[in-house]
Amino acid sequence: MQKLLFSTTEIAKDLALALLRIGAALMLLTHGWAKISDFTGYLAKFSDPIGLGPAISLQLAIFAEFFCAILVAIGFLTRLSLIPMIITMLVAALIAHADDPFSSKEKSLLFLLVFIVLFLLGPGKYSVDAQIKKRNY
Repeated sequence: MQKLLFSTTEIAKDLALALLRIGAALMLLTHGWAKISDFTGYLAKFSDPIGLGPAISLQLAIFAEFFCAILVAIGFLTRLSLIPMIITMLVAALIAHADDPFSSKEKSLLFLLVFIVLFLLGPGKYSVDAQIKKRNY
């Protein structure tokens, strides 16, 4: 019983990392897809948090939330793809929702935390990046 509760195998760590990477990326992807599906509607109400204009800000958010999320989900160019996702969540939490209550920032802060952890740990064994690395050695 003690072994079951207090030990962790390598396969469990690898599966947990894959689950975290794929799950978080797919959840963020739904936000990006909503913005793509209703681009005009989002453009009318999208803020300009960093002074680039609402259209460019929305396009950058779509790039991070949809296209980078796909790359993170499959584990390809993972750390590079996480950078725009981390920046987007920082902007959402600390600039776009700066004056909002914590409950409005909570989702973006949670995504931010997960993406920083993934950036530090890497994509894990079950990713395209790991397969490419394995072939190169």
